Amino acid sequence: MKKYRIRVNGEEYEVEVEEINEGGEKPTTSPNKPPASSAPAAPRAQEKKKAVQSSGAPGEIKAPMSGKVLKVSVKTGDEVTKGQVLMMLEAMKMENEITANTEGKVKEIKVNEGDSVNPGDILVILE
Repeated sequence: MKKYRIRVNGEEYEVEVEEINEGGEKPTTSPNKPPASSAPAAPRAQEKKKAVQSSGAPGEIKAPMSGKVLKVSVKTGDEVTKGQVLMMLEAMKMENEITANTEGKVKEIKVNEGDSVNPGDILVILE
């Protein structure tokens, strides 16, 4: 077994890789080492509702990361307060609340539910 540390989309993971022979058999192990467990790793539970402060100038709410817009919680003309949830963005199987960075009135919503966004994309404009 060899251990490696890999990074995927900015998240670091430690993995173990087992060597097998061409015939698909494991190589013989030394008598001092117990055989490695072949049980699969438990899947990570989906985390929900992590609050994310949006980036951008006051009044300009930008996507802090790539993801998919799951829900838009406001509509044009709504009054919002600083920290209020504007929408839910799914990124890497986590639901992230996108919040207002200032108080104001929703002037324009630039995305729809189901849209994919990239970091820096404008989501909402407040006035």
